[in-house]
Amino acid sequence: MSVIDMFDRGWRMGGHRIAYVSERGTWTYDEAGELSCRIAHALLDTDLPAQAKIGVIAPNDPLAWIAVLGTWRAGMVWVPLNPSSSQDVLADLIDSFDCTVLFVHSTMISIVSRIRALGKVRLVVCIDAPLGDEPSLIDWCSEKPKTAPPIHVRPDDVVSISATGGTTGRPKGVVNTHRSFGVTFAHFMLGLTYDADEPVVNLAAAPLTHSAGMLSLPVSARGGTVVVIERAEPRAVLSAIERFSVTEVFLPPTVIYRLLEVVEEKHYRLESLRYLIYGAAPMSEEKLRRAIEVFGPILIEFYGQTEAFGAISFLRPEEHLVDGRLRTDGILASCGRPGPLVNVEIRDDKGNPLPVGRSGEVCVAGDLVMEGYYREPAKTAETVVEGWLHTGDIGHLDNAGYLYITDRKKDMIITGGLNVYPSEVEQVLWSDPAIQDCAVVGVPHEDWGEQVVAVVELNEGAALDRQALIRRCKDKLGSYKAPKRIDVVDRLPRSSNGKVLKKDVRESYWSDSAQRI
Repeated sequence: MSVIDMFDRGWRMGGHRIAYVSERGTWTYDEAGELSCRIAHALLDTDLPAQAKIGVIAPNDPLAWIAVLGTWRAGMVWVPLNPSSSQDVLADLIDSFDCTVLFVHSTMISIVSRIRALGKVRLVVCIDAPLGDEPSLIDWCSEKPKTAPPIHVRPDDVVSISATGGTTGRPKGVVNTHRSFGVTFAHFMLGLTYDADEPVVNLAAAPLTHSAGMLSLPVSARGGTVVVIERAEPRAVLSAIERFSVTEVFLPPTVIYRLLEVVEEKHYRLESLRYLIYGAAPMSEEKLRRAIEVFGPILIEFYGQTEAFGAISFLRPEEHLVDGRLRTDGILASCGRPGPLVNVEIRDDKGNPLPVGRSGEVCVAGDLVMEGYYREPAKTAETVVEGWLHTGDIGHLDNAGYLYITDRKKDMIITGGLNVYPSEVEQVLWSDPAIQDCAVVGVPHEDWGEQVVAVVELNEGAALDRQALIRRCKDKLGSYKAPKRIDVVDRLPRSSNGKVLKKDVRESYWSDSAQRI
């Protein structure tokens, strides 16, 4: 199968159905499908190399997503570009990933002259309006056929080159194929089940350039509707769920935390919501419990990464409960059981499999795994060894097959020769009602090498008793794991998909130190 088959399955279920909704209007499956065909023909009529790299940079907008569908229909490669990234980062990605065409929203048009100067981009098309010499998307392809071009792709053809999150360094280009994305979609559809004729309405509030875009395709395959809002502002999310009878939405934990702050301001009708999907970053177990109490047993977790997109394992809504009550056996701290189309092992530093209960690196094998890093064979060879993706995550499996992620391997703190996993400390910090979000990092210490420091974001109007919280950490975790101090900041640095950028937090403490770890 090819990725575009997901949309076409829904199109065959009825061209009159509503495919996309936004403040700009609605698009039926006929309208969106025919426009994607015109885009594909226009790309194929342009003098482009085989498997050309097509960059798309726009805020959440159905037209931008339809441009992605047209890219795939032409057998070309989507390069997702997040508009919240700096122009320096965007220019570097466009150049490094060899983009020859750029679909750009008018709000991002200032980057065009810089991109043209790099010399690789041959064509720029403005998604929402003609601007100067750049044609609008509709004008550019309006005379092209509205039927699909006769393009045949193979399962192992490249479908996207996506930048890694950049939470630990310079982004790499993750190469995924029709085959690997097919496993992602299969796992999403196994986790998010519906009856045959049940309405399916997805809310794309997180960036379409990441998980929200991928989650939209299983909805399209079911003939459902994707409601697109520009950003995941909590009140806008709640209003959209109520207005459009949304059945599923993906949100990173930080947005769910903010939903909990505002959901009781007024009576929102949220009965339609079947699945509140969380992932992309660790979630506070305390706040997870509260979210289930507030929204009901509808939360579902997906664990994955760009290199094994979005769906290594999942924890279904009913697995959060036992006999109708929230679990107290530790399963809520897991990220579910591995999906049926992947193999997961825990391995030591020498690559040897570890027994149940032992912590080591999470390694994944199967068709979900990326082809590799774009033009970085050495890094690919380091990361995918004999078919096994070394995720860089530390975790363990229990006797029931549940997978637990302890932390990122690179985030581990070594203080006085002892290992401290930040996520363990963060779970205790998150239990304090004053704390909105937090990051635990190692900072320079003359005797210990590193000392544990917590950097926290407070809820609006909250006051924090730092010493009392440090004592609580000592009581729960032991003295060496407890933060030696707690620093309060207005806002933690985050990536475009909501992950706290620990490298940036850590850098603020290490920038003046001659010692580096």
